Amino acid sequence: GLSYMWIFNNNTLYVQEDSRRFVSQETGNLYIAKVEPSDVGNYTCVVTNSKAEQSVQGPPTPLTLRSDGVMGEYEPKIEVRFPETTYAAKGSSVKLECFALGK
Repeated sequence: GLSYMWIFNNNTLYVQEDSRRFVSQETGNLYIAKVEPSDVGNYTCVVTNSKAEQSVQGPPTPLTLRSDGVMGEYEPKIEVRFPETTYAAKGSSVKLECFALGK
Protein backbone atom coordinates (compact mmCIF):
# COMPACT_ATOMS: atom_id res chain seq x y z
CA GLY A 1 0.00 0.00 0.00
CA LEU A 2 2.42 2.76 -0.98
CA SER A 3 1.22 5.78 -2.93
CA TYR A 4 3.18 8.76 -4.23
CA MET A 5 2.23 12.42 -4.58
CA TRP A 6 4.19 15.58 -5.30
CA ILE A 7 3.89 19.03 -3.72
CA PHE A 8 4.87 22.14 -5.72
CA ASN A 9 6.61 25.08 -3.97
CA ASN A 10 5.78 23.86 -0.45
CA ASN A 11 2.05 24.39 -1.05
CA THR A 12 -0.35 21.91 0.43
CA LEU A 13 -1.81 21.54 -3.07
CA TYR A 14 -0.57 18.45 -4.80
CA VAL A 15 0.68 18.46 -8.39
CA GLN A 16 -2.32 17.53 -10.51
CA GLU A 17 -1.79 14.94 -13.23
CA ASP A 18 -2.80 16.16 -16.68
CA SER A 19 -1.66 15.78 -20.29
CA ARG A 20 1.86 17.01 -19.31
CA ARG A 21 2.31 15.62 -15.79
CA PHE A 22 2.30 12.02 -14.61
CA VAL A 23 3.24 10.42 -11.27
CA SER A 24 4.33 6.80 -11.53
CA GLN A 25 2.71 4.77 -8.76
CA GLU A 26 5.32 2.09 -9.44
CA THR A 27 8.45 4.23 -8.87
CA GLY A 28 7.13 7.52 -7.47
CA ASN A 29 8.80 9.45 -10.29
CA LEU A 30 7.21 12.67 -11.51
CA TYR A 31 7.33 13.09 -15.30
CA ILE A 32 6.76 16.50 -16.91
CA ALA A 33 6.53 16.78 -20.69
CA LYS A 34 7.32 20.09 -22.42
CA VAL A 35 8.49 22.02 -19.37
CA GLU A 36 7.10 25.55 -19.18
CA PRO A 37 8.26 28.57 -17.10
CA SER A 38 5.31 28.02 -14.75
CA ASP A 39 6.80 24.58 -13.87
CA VAL A 40 9.92 26.17 -12.31
CA GLY A 41 10.09 25.74 -8.54
CA ASN A 42 10.59 23.16 -5.82
CA TYR A 43 9.00 19.72 -5.97
CA THR A 44 8.63 17.56 -2.86
CA CYS A 45 7.63 13.89 -2.92
CA VAL A 46 5.19 12.57 -0.32
CA VAL A 47 5.02 8.80 0.17
CA THR A 48 2.00 7.40 1.98
CA ASN A 49 1.74 3.93 3.48
CA SER A 50 -2.00 3.26 3.67
CA LYS A 51 -1.59 0.19 5.88
CA ALA A 52 0.46 2.04 8.49
CA GLU A 53 -1.58 5.22 7.92
CA GLN A 54 1.63 7.28 7.75
CA SER A 55 3.15 9.71 5.27
CA VAL A 56 6.75 10.77 4.81
CA GLN A 57 7.82 13.91 2.97
CA GLY A 58 11.16 14.00 1.18
CA PRO A 59 13.47 16.98 0.64
CA PRO A 60 12.53 19.54 -2.02
CA THR A 61 14.00 19.06 -5.50
CA PRO A 62 14.43 22.28 -7.51
CA LEU A 63 13.46 22.50 -11.17
CA THR A 64 15.10 25.34 -13.11
CA LEU A 65 15.17 26.31 -16.76
CA ARG A 66 18.50 26.52 -18.53
CA SER A 67 19.30 30.06 -19.61
CA ASP A 68 21.59 28.91 -22.46
CA GLY A 69 18.71 27.36 -24.41
CA VAL A 70 20.55 24.03 -24.70
CA MET A 71 18.38 20.99 -24.39
CA GLY A 72 19.66 17.51 -23.72
CA GLU A 73 19.36 15.06 -26.59
CA TYR A 74 17.67 11.78 -25.90
CA GLU A 75 17.56 8.88 -28.26
CA PRO A 76 14.05 7.53 -28.76
CA LYS A 77 13.33 4.61 -26.48
CA ILE A 78 10.43 2.96 -24.72
CA GLU A 79 10.91 2.36 -21.02
CA VAL A 80 8.95 -0.60 -19.73
CA ARG A 81 9.11 -2.08 -16.26
CA PHE A 82 6.46 -4.77 -16.39
CA PRO A 83 6.69 -7.68 -13.97
CA GLU A 84 7.18 -11.06 -15.60
CA THR A 85 3.65 -12.05 -14.64
CA THR A 86 0.73 -9.83 -13.69
CA TYR A 87 -2.20 -11.41 -11.88
CA ALA A 88 -5.66 -9.88 -11.80
CA ALA A 89 -9.07 -11.01 -10.61
CA LYS A 90 -11.80 -11.19 -13.22
CA GLY A 91 -13.55 -7.83 -13.49
CA SER A 92 -10.74 -5.91 -11.76
CA SER A 93 -8.57 -3.18 -13.32
CA VAL A 94 -4.85 -3.44 -14.04
CA LYS A 95 -2.58 -0.45 -14.72
CA LEU A 96 0.63 -1.03 -16.71
CA GLU A 97 3.04 1.89 -17.10
CA CYS A 98 4.98 2.43 -20.32
CA PHE A 99 6.92 5.60 -21.17
CA ALA A 100 8.06 6.80 -24.58
CA LEU A 101 11.12 9.04 -24.27
CA GLY A 102 13.02 10.99 -26.87
CA LYS A 103 13.30 14.15 -28.88
